[in-house]
Amino acid sequence: MRDPDPPDVFVNDDALDRIQGLTRPSEPLAVHRRLPGYAPTPLIDCPDLAAELGIGTLWVKDESTRLGLPAFKMLGAAYACYRVLTERLGHDVEWRTVDDLAAAVAPLDRLTFSAATDGNHGRAVARMARLLGLRAVIYMPDNIAKPRIDAIASEGADVVIIAGGYEDAVRESARLASDTCIVVSDTSWPGYADIPSWVIEGYSTIFSEADDQLAQAGPDRPDLVVIPIGVGALAAATVTHFKAADGPGARLLGVEPESARCVLESLRAGHPVVLPFPQTSIMAGLNCGTPSPLAWPLLERGLDVVAAVSDEWAMTAMRSLATAGVIAGETGAAALAGLQAICADPAGAPARAALGLGQDSRVLVLCTEGVTDTAAWTAITGHPMPEAALPEPIAGGNA
Repeated sequence: MRDPDPPDVFVNDDALDRIQGLTRPSEPLAVHRRLPGYAPTPLIDCPDLAAELGIGTLWVKDESTRLGLPAFKMLGAAYACYRVLTERLGHDVEWRTVDDLAAAVAPLDRLTFSAATDGNHGRAVARMARLLGLRAVIYMPDNIAKPRIDAIASEGADVVIIAGGYEDAVRESARLASDTCIVVSDTSWPGYADIPSWVIEGYSTIFSEADDQLAQAGPDRPDLVVIPIGVGALAAATVTHFKAADGPGARLLGVEPESARCVLESLRAGHPVVLPFPQTSIMAGLNCGTPSPLAWPLLERGLDVVAAVSDEWAMTAMRSLATAGVIAGETGAAALAGLQAICADPAGAPARAALGLGQDSRVLVLCTEGVTDTAAWTAITGHPMPEAALPEPIAGGNA
């Protein structure tokens, strides 16, 4: 493996410590608790990794298995699907299990969910459709690895491969919108914002859990949170949680692939930009060329630093996480990759200074994805895939 390129770093001098008007949602956690297989994902203390990085404490919130799928995306997709279906029904639904919810939405059985995806979001939407007895059509760009395509097809969805990148898949998915087809996207466009806003709210469960887990572990809270950025939905949820007036507070480091640094370039330009080149990173879930318009205002005001890293940093992070017992895919390792890059490379010095990183720093890193391509994981880490790391099929609902 060649040496990794230096990270491209942008320090956002206009970032705020607190953002007025933000409200941390509470309903998503109550919805998620009623889904089959719900359990809080682990918060793992990684002292050896912390020592390597020269910081005091490193916690990894491990989303490599969430609600039976190998990524956090089910949280946003499930909550958005729930909200849009109850709106279609025109009334709240009394339900204790997903089968109760499926029965309540049975009058809407001609509905189809449509989504665009690099893998995990589309699979989550397809899983919700399967659980509720509905149809799903998922659009994917043509540079996606076959295991990701097969995983979505295994949920019973119709998978459509289109020429181009993620944004092209978004446009194709949006064309299906109708009275009988609901587009469930994690990015927004003019006239389409409610569903992406519910996706963002759905991710709040990650941080509600982390707050409880950290409270149980001791009095310390993170002073830095590191998250990957694609279109920005998860990053927007992170800003909302930590920088709301009543939030716990923390500095925020967002991480992007070098070839998909759309948020970094947008911050640098002072407005959203569309990258004029293809997004080709092995961190496939982050291969996005433009920020979500809905997420952008939060990213602009809330992210303290953004770092864009090469694929070699992601491979290094995958190996580091495997040593710590976290089985992460390329996308899942992105946040740690960014942290390692700014700590190890001289180009990260401005980021370290802006974030106040030092030997007493307490850092929370999100590992957002498990392994979606076992052969690639084994080739990169040099380890055989542990059987326990593969998500099991989820029970319940309508096949």
